[in-house]
Amino acid sequence: MRTFITGSKGQLGGAFVRFFEENGWDYAAADVDTLDITDGDAVMAAIMQYRPGLILNCAAYNQVDKAEAEPDKAFAVNAEGPRYLAMAARKLESTLVHFGTDYVFDGAKAEPYTEADAPNPLNAYGRSKLKGEQYALDVPGALVFRLSWVYGRGEQNFIHKLKGWAAKPGPLRISADEVSVPTYTGDIVDTVMAALGRGLFGRWHLTNTGRCSRYDWARLALKELGIAKEVEPAKMADFSLPARRPGFSAMSNKAICGELAIEIPSWEESTAKFIRENK
Repeated sequence: MRTFITGSKGQLGGAFVRFFEENGWDYAAADVDTLDITDGDAVMAAIMQYRPGLILNCAAYNQVDKAEAEPDKAFAVNAEGPRYLAMAARKLESTLVHFGTDYVFDGAKAEPYTEADAPNPLNAYGRSKLKGEQYALDVPGALVFRLSWVYGRGEQNFIHKLKGWAAKPGPLRISADEVSVPTYTGDIVDTVMAALGRGLFGRWHLTNTGRCSRYDWARLALKELGIAKEVEPAKMADFSLPARRPGFSAMSNKAICGELAIEIPSWEESTAKFIRENK
């Protein structure tokens, strides 16, 4: 299937590009340097020229704290961008795949969120991503996958930042009251491709299996990296960040695992695998 991918240079987009290259897919890749997805005319022109059967939107404004100061930019990329892609997808009757976030939830629930739970985002980033979901799902047959704590090759993820923090003197202080699910781009790609192969549509939660705090994740990652560093548990409130974050935003992947008859690896397994393969 001819595929048009946005955000192709990000860690998730890059993982899809590597899959396409390895499997001989016919695809066109765009990133912010070649396509501004907040420009509706440019989006329509690019997609109508290539005429894909599948549109994968991996583009996102994901600077959670910065979005509090510039919500218009966050909404332009995370909501208006998907709206323009949705318009193009409807015109070509293409399948649209879009990616959401666990930050659409407020953290008030004590157990993993399911697709049936009502969203209530606490910050501008979460609100912009929720609006983007809604625009994407206006397209018949569209797929929206909510992700959490995504990591892969690149520098915009917790593991990369953790290595930089660990190089500084003194113990690390990592929040122990922020709980979600680290999710590996390799597992995202595998699950999305399986979902497309089965003709799924609608909204799904796609995460690795299990849940942990940032503190738990940091300790495991440092162990796998072979970095001896003291890590102290802290509270989110200690860091005085501009954006409110849900304390608990873990999502359940049971629905998609059941639908596809698969098991997605645990967050521990995939963290260790990623670090081993990318040291």
